[in-house]
Amino acid sequence: MIEALLGDETFHGMMKRHTREIVELLLQKGVHFSILTNISDVTFDPMLPESITQNFKPITMFFLAGYTFESTYIQEDMVYFEAGFGSDNFGSLVSVPLDGILQIVIEEVPLFINLSTPSKIAKKEPKEKGIKRSMEALMSNPENQKLIKK
Repeated sequence: MIEALLGDETFHGMMKRHTREIVELLLQKGVHFSILTNISDVTFDPMLPESITQNFKPITMFFLAGYTFESTYIQEDMVYFEAGFGSDNFGSLVSVPLDGILQIVIEEVPLFINLSTPSKIAKKEPKEKGIKRSMEALMSNPENQKLIKK
């Protein structure tokens, strides 16, 4: 039951709006914070050298303070900020989708946890392909073939 709620598009939209509202409030109030995100959802411009990215964990925390905080803004459904990486402070514009923010943390205390788990497959596939894939999965079991009238 809980999985159905966490994957529900309405719930996902609500969590996304709430994420935006919290980030906007923290930016407005000047409160430094961190975001925890899946690194596969993050984009860097320019791309970071492999010597830096190889050290990233699948779930990575970004600290938004100082210049990084000052450069942070929201546009459409993305959070953007400039940050320096590695010993050479390699500069890059970081973009994170709002729904890719898993947690918002202040002083090591989680302020917000995004529990929604939208189906990325359902978002990317047209409805017809989803139905076809469901039918293929159903028919892969020989016992289910007797359910189809010939």
